[in-house]
Amino acid sequence: MPDIPSDVEHLLRTEAPQVLGALVRRFGRFDTAEDAVQEALLAASRTWPAEGVPEDPRGWLIRIGYRRMVDLLRSEQARRRREREVGLADLAMREADRRADPVPGTDDGLTLLLLCCHPALSHASQVALTLRAVGGLTTAEIAHAYGTREATVGTRISRAKQHLVRAGIRFAPLTDADRRDRLSAAMRVLYLIFNEGYTASTGTELARVDLTGEAIRLTRMLARTLPDDPEVTGLLALMLLTESRRAARTGGDGELLPLDEQDRSRWDDDLVREGSALIGSVWNRGGTGPYRLQAAIAALHSVPDPASTDWPQIAVLYLWLERLTPTGPVRLSRVVAVARAFGPARGLALLDDLGRRHGLDRDPLTRQRERAVRAHLVRMTGDTAGAARLYREAAELTGNQVERRYLCDEADRLT
Repeated sequence: MPDIPSDVEHLLRTEAPQVLGALVRRFGRFDTAEDAVQEALLAASRTWPAEGVPEDPRGWLIRIGYRRMVDLLRSEQARRRREREVGLADLAMREADRRADPVPGTDDGLTLLLLCCHPALSHASQVALTLRAVGGLTTAEIAHAYGTREATVGTRISRAKQHLVRAGIRFAPLTDADRRDRLSAAMRVLYLIFNEGYTASTGTELARVDLTGEAIRLTRMLARTLPDDPEVTGLLALMLLTESRRAARTGGDGELLPLDEQDRSRWDDDLVREGSALIGSVWNRGGTGPYRLQAAIAALHSVPDPASTDWPQIAVLYLWLERLTPTGPVRLSRVVAVARAFGPARGLALLDDLGRRHGLDRDPLTRQRERAVRAHLVRMTGDTAGAARLYREAAELTGNQVERRYLCDEADRLT
């Protein structure tokens, strides 16, 4: 795509999933619709800087993409004798309710997101397809973010689209029950994308700002579309409060800084205020879900003085969260909160109990962090040699070089 003004580029990036969603909803052809959208974006990038952005940019893009989609399907008919598909395309051009203009009250970006998060797809496929189709990332960018090969990501996305076609999944309005299930999957996918960006599983950088930024952008889209859903608002609040600390997470030499050692003047006050206001606005609305609980915990952490952190309240919220989502990472977080609230002996006792019952030191999701948490608590008891050994064990289990360097440095300080 040629060089274009940043405001036009941002507009195209924002509208692309809406345009793709509109075309897929009308034609049911994901791959062909992607090609048509790219043609429309290219046309806009050439036309708008010179002639100005049209009054209805989305409608303009959809109409261009629509015409290109019909051309592509007709060409495909000539190559592969797809008479039925082209017939449907011609019918769509004549039917008023399937015209190229946007359908009032329809958010095609949301519908596209929910399609990408269809339960028939694996979590990995949901994430990859969401980043590609809704986020607009290239397969190379997705591969780089997750430390894998571009060909692997491309194959995963291609198979996901084929799976949707084979399963006969239509891009159509959902029932209330399906919508709730699909929305839960979409929030989980966005949460996974944000977490991978906040602490990259591999590589030399602690965080991937492109992924956290994309997760926040898509969650904002979801929150605008569903303003009355308190869990969507809670998820956005959680991301904003967490992202507010990004600049303070590393020191001048790129070393990792724990929460208590961060210079809180470097936190993004705007994000803290926005996230705190969001969670405050939905905290008492109906039964509290996991994202609102995590956002409430993040808000309690967002105080100017770490000494004033309400650790007993955080421990209670983690217990509540564990009952809703009994996962290893949540259990380890409760251990840390209990240790800060009631002392390292209580924390270690809880860690031993949860380890016996749930195998935290063997679970691939928690075995590295279990060592790191145990090292911290053992250090608090005064056993520096034991803590140093555990820090080194934790360092060997992480693929993130910044985190590994931090753990090794902590071990070296104790020996």
